[in-house]
Order: sequence, then C-alpha cells, then structure tokens
Amino acid sequence: MTRMHIHILGICGTFMGGLAALARQAGHRVTGCDAGVYPPMSEQLRALGIELIEGFGVEQLALAPDCYVIGNVVTRGNPLMEAILDAGAAYTSGPQWLAEQVLQGQHVLAVAGTHGKTSTTAMLAWMLDVAGLKPGFLVGGVPQNFGVSARSGGGKFFVIEADEYDTALFDKRSKFVHYRPRTVVLNNLEHDHADIFPDLASIETQFHHLVRTVPSSGRLVVNARDAALQRVLQRGCWSEVQRFGTKREEPGGLCARGEPHAFDVLRGSLKLGRVEWALLGEHNQLNALAAIGAAEHVGVAPDVAAKALATFQNVRRRMELRGEAVGVKVYDDFAHHPTAMRTTINGLRRRIEGRTGAAAGTPAQQRILAVFEPRSNTMKLGTMKAQLPWSLEEADLSFCLQGNYGWSASEALAPLGKTAVVADDVDTLVAGVVRAARAGDHVLCMSNGAFGGVHEKLLAALNAR
Repeated sequence: MTRMHIHILGICGTFMGGLAALARQAGHRVTGCDAGVYPPMSEQLRALGIELIEGFGVEQLALAPDCYVIGNVVTRGNPLMEAILDAGAAYTSGPQWLAEQVLQGQHVLAVAGTHGKTSTTAMLAWMLDVAGLKPGFLVGGVPQNFGVSARSGGGKFFVIEADEYDTALFDKRSKFVHYRPRTVVLNNLEHDHADIFPDLASIETQFHHLVRTVPSSGRLVVNARDAALQRVLQRGCWSEVQRFGTKREEPGGLCARGEPHAFDVLRGSLKLGRVEWALLGEHNQLNALAAIGAAEHVGVAPDVAAKALATFQNVRRRMELRGEAVGVKVYDDFAHHPTAMRTTINGLRRRIEGRTGAAAGTPAQQRILAVFEPRSNTMKLGTMKAQLPWSLEEADLSFCLQGNYGWSASEALAPLGKTAVVADDVDTLVAGVVRAARAGDHVLCMSNGAFGGVHEKLLAALNAR
C-alpha cells in the first residue's frame, strides 16, 4: 500500500477522529484541523502522532498533502475549503477515503438504524473479538471493552457504525452507501436528521440504496417489529434476510425469552444460547439479537456470541454512572431523540422498580430526575418538540436547558405541568436539580454534547449542599 499524507478537515468529530486513527495505524502521515481542538479527542489524536491545527486557515494549503479528506461539518464558505477548490487540489470525503483505503477487500459488517447503532456495533465487534476473529472496527463512541473508537484489526472482518447522515458538502448521499457491506443490521427507522431529511420516506430511500449494495451472498439482519424497515425491503431485496424481535411461533426469526438482563435466544422455538449481562432495557435485548444474527453470518455460533455478552461493557455515555453524592446517583447518556430518551428512562425505571432483579428499594424512595438539552440539529429545529412530554412521562421531574432554538421549551413541556422545569443556563439548571434532589434519586443527564460539564457541576453542588 502506498503511504500518503492526508489532511483531515473536521478531524475532531467522532467519525473523522476514528478515521484518522485508522490512517495512522496503516502507516499514513495524518494532519488535521477543526474549529474546536480540545480534549479528549485532541489528546487521543496527538498521542497517535497527529498534528492538529486550530481553525480552517488558508495557510494550511502549504502542508501540500496528497489528499484533503473533508468532514461533513465543512460547508461552502469555509476559507480552507474555498482555497482547496480554487487551487484544484485533490480532495475526497471521509467515507469515500475509508472505503477505498481501509474497507477494500474486507468483509464489512455494517450496523444501521436510527437508534442503538453505537451499542450494537460495539456488541458485534466484541462478539467477533471473543471468537478470535480480530475484527477491525469504527464505532461512533468508545466501547469500554476496547478503550478506543477505532482499530484496524488483524483479520478480514471490519465492523462499522453505518450512519445515514450525509457524506460531505459535495456528496449528499448517506455515509453508509460507501461501505459496500456484506452483512447489514437494520435496527430500526424513524424520522431524524430533520436538517437534511424532510420526512421519513426520504430516509427510507437512503436505506433502500444501502440494501442495493448488499450482495446476494450477504445477509440483512432486520428488526421484524419496524414497519418502516418492512417498507424498505418491499422496495427490493436481493440478499438473505434474518429477522429478529419476532414472535416465538414465527419460524426462522430470532427472539428472546426472559427479562432483558437474562434471556434465552431462540430461533422460532429452538434455543440457541443464553444471555446474562449487565445491560438493561428491551432496546438492548433487541440490539443483542441483532448482533447475534450478524455474528452468525461470519461463522460465530449464536451460543458463543451470546456468552460473549456476559463480559460486554457498553459504550461510554450509555447510562454511564458518573458519580454519587449525598445518596444521589448522576448518570450520563447520549440520548437526544425523543424515542431514545423515552427508552433510556424506561430502562432506568425498570431497574429501580426491581423488575430486572437489581437491588432496589421502593419506587417512592428512588425517583428519576431527567435533565436534558435538545441539542441535536433535529431537536433545535423544533421538529420533534411535541414528542417531548411523551418521551419524559416516566420521569418524576424533568429539567430542560433552553437554548437558542427558536422555540420555547416551556411551551413544549407545558403538558407536564409543575413536574417540568426550564432554565436558561447550565448553572441555573444545576441549582434547580440540586434543590429538588434527595437521597435515593437518580439524575439522568441526556445530551449528544458536553452539556456544559453538567455532570461534574451537579456532583460538586450536591456534595457542597
């Protein structure tokens, strides 16, 4: 393989940072720039010997790389991008570079869907690793079993989180159409990314394009409960289909018997294996079934895959306990879509009510205080604000950060009455949570960003109370 110098625009994003790590592992020289170069991503990249530059200054043309790799955060008008175009310099997108330089010749296992991509990708990579297949992977988070978001691996298998978001300013196809997978998980499908997709039908079209790239010898592992995914398959399917989440009497489908923390894996009525692990919630049970179905396609027996989950540690920021102060537990979770928020709260509710076998007192002693910011592009647009009361209804109290959204969080949360509190800044939000919290409470912070360091501020304020 020819060694090259690539300069990555938007290098501090999870995907582009993972790509940078893979490029370094392959022996390429990697430099990069971003608007915000700060820990932990900056430290991870510099530890790999990657030179980072703050901002998108045109002076970076002097680096004269073999190719500029453009992240989808970059838009027209970006000074460095304009200079690259004017100079006629070679450039490509992150997914395209990855497909050509890393994924070529690999058996790619791709995990797609609105929710659960990161956790399911991490599960699948861990199953293959435990089975001795030494997979490469690129995950949109940090799986705690591996401690890194990407690695090149030592075998012929590569597991990748397959995002439907667009590729780059010059390529508006979804990222995942570049990956040419042989095994695909279709986990679920809802309207999201309202900044680029006007409706669910437009996302279904992109998923149809993904299905078109899977060979006839490939496998689609599909959530049988999702109507949108059934519509996608009806538009054309040329590969083997393994359904999961089916009813027990349905032959051939993968289903679960038991609670989400301890269940048998069945194909129809035939027991294939058993999962006993630390994760909670029916969504994680379905994620596990999906990963087991995908691992089976590359030769990992379902009982081996199921046993691997006993030692699976989830991705950071997935119901991650950040600390406890004065009897109050503070969690961090990446949930930002209303469905994900509702599912996350429900998983915690099941735990504290003792339905999962976890030690718990009475529900009255252990309340859930949901603390969130509608930070994603979709939420900022207000597209899903009407779903917020529904997403929060299992929480005892809800605290929302009002940002520059162009819509009123107070109005959106009005159906929740006095159980919902809105604050204009993080410090005011923290003060409100601390006033309300009492021993035994669970404070669940949900955001796809840093949330102004809310977790540390909460723990410090609780300790100082």
